[in-house]
Parts: sequence; C-alpha cells; structure tokens
Amino acid sequence: MRRRDFISLLGGAAVVWPLAAAAQQSTNRKRLAIFSPSQPSADLHEHSESKVSPALFAELRRLGQIEGQNLKVESYGREQNTSGPEALATEIVRSNPDVILVVGPGGVFFKKLTSRIPIVVITGDPVRQGLAESLAHPGGNFTGASIDAGPSIHGKRIALLREMVPTMSKLGCLGLRQQWHGPVTGPGIRAAADTAGLPLAVSLLEIGASEADYRAAIESISRDGANAVMVLDSPEVDQNSTLVAKLVGDAKLPAIFTHPAPVEAGGLMAYSFDLIELYKRVANNIDAILRGAKPGDIPIYQVTKFELSINLKAAKQLGLSVPPALVASADKVIE
Repeated sequence: MRRRDFISLLGGAAVVWPLAAAAQQSTNRKRLAIFSPSQPSADLHEHSESKVSPALFAELRRLGQIEGQNLKVESYGREQNTSGPEALATEIVRSNPDVILVVGPGGVFFKKLTSRIPIVVITGDPVRQGLAESLAHPGGNFTGASIDAGPSIHGKRIALLREMVPTMSKLGCLGLRQQWHGPVTGPGIRAAADTAGLPLAVSLLEIGASEADYRAAIESISRDGANAVMVLDSPEVDQNSTLVAKLVGDAKLPAIFTHPAPVEAGGLMAYSFDLIELYKRVANNIDAILRGAKPGDIPIYQVTKFELSINLKAAKQLGLSVPPALVASADKVIE
C-alpha cells in the first residue's frame, strides 16, 4: 500500500470511529421518564433552577448514569399536562421507557396502566395506596421513597401550630384535591384534627391552579372561620409555596408548611424532611433498576428525620409571641 493511501485510510478511520462510537452510545442510552405534572418541564433536568432536580442528576451522574450520554431523560411536566394527569400517564406508558420516576400522588394512575415497566415513586404511603405489598418488600414494579412518616406526623404539625397559636379553634387545610381524597392524607388529617378537638375548614386545589385559585382558596379558609392553616405537602402546592406564604400572611393566618422554602420566603413555620436527601435516595433506585435490579426487590425508603423552621419576623407581623421553648427546639430560626 502506498504511503499516501495509508494516511488517507487512517484519516477516514479517525472520522468514522468516533461517529460509530457515538451512534452506539446513542443506541445504548436508557430512557428515564419523569412524571411531575405540577412542575415546569424545564425543572426536570440536570441544569434546572430547581433545588431538587440538580441533586437527583448529580447523584445519577456519580453513579454513572449521565443525561445526554448513556441516559435519555424525557420530562413530562406542566406543559405536557394538557389533558389531565391520567392521560399523561397513559402517554408515558405507551412510550415504553426503561424506568419512570413519579413525583407526587400519581402512582395510582400507573398502577392501573402497567405491571411491567419499573416505576420509582416519591409519594405518600405507597402501601395504603396499593402500590406496594410492604416498605421492606414492595413486590411488583414499584419502589422509591415515602414522605409519609405515619399518621402521627399530622398530629405533630397540629401540636406545633397550636403551641405557636394557643387560641387556635378551627384549622384550615390547603392542599391538592386528588391528595385529600386519596386513602392516606385526608383520613389521616381528619383523624388528627378530631383527636385535637379541632373542626376543619378545607380548601382544595386542582393541578395547574392559578394565582386567582390560590387566592380564592385562602379566602375561603378565612371566611370559614379558621384561625390557623396547615399547608399540605404536594408538588403542586410546593411550586407555589412563596405565593401561599404571601397570601396567608396577607390574610393574617398563621400557617405551618411541610418544607422550609416558604418559611424563608416569609411564612411562619415548617416541620419538614430533607427533600434533597429523598431525591438522592431515588436516584440510587433508578440506577439499580437500570443495572438490572427488580423494583419489587428494592426496599422503599421512609422519611424519619424532620426539622422545625420558624420565622420570627413573620410571627411578629402576625402578632404572635413565640414560646422560648419552641424557639429552643427549632433547627432553623429566621430573625
């Protein structure tokens, strides 16, 4: 072979080999579908401005699952939720991804749609929802993390709010309709309020609720005579937590939240779990499934550690005197 032909052959190979490698990598990429119909789809990727998604993808990257390389991420957020969450879930199942991450109470939709595709959930009690046989041995095609620490958590939040507002005589509840009418949240809170001797003023929202909807919901709670509010945990309400903190403040309603972000934005108090730690846990579930593990063999993580946050400025604006013992027990105090 002449020297010039040999060099040309090498040059051609230098171009073809990387292209072939890239094509093979593209072919071998696993598909992760993320179902979170309350969030903007832009928040469901590695470089989003969300606090939790970067934690999810950083852990996946650490484990070797890298978006854009060996992992294709398909996000199904608020923009895709045009026909309702159940229709969106049906669309995802039809696309047949390798694994689905479900954020919020939508696991029940997928339970009806597939017993084959592995599903990782971040939700309330998955056993009572019928998604798993037990936390230790889920069985079937579900695993993930449960934000439900048992019914006592509702009583704990009510007790903390009552310690802050000793005159509380009626408790307002602001949450997602689908969540409240499920088998876990509504019954648990009603039982805790009954034990505490508190009547409820419940105001419920749909996925995709507008600012006007939130304003009307809080006005309804105030009109019904509630003098304190418990804001329930859901991706829908979390997306609007800063707005909720402002609206309950304007309505002079002391409120307890399930995450610290609204307290940092001016809300009164929160009794919360570490959401970033939760996303890291499910990243490990996703990695294990992509490497061949069966979801039903992966124990479901249940939150056990909670932190109390208090905003003293918000308390002052509400005319509340914060008990020193409550301040001393807080993990985070905003002056």
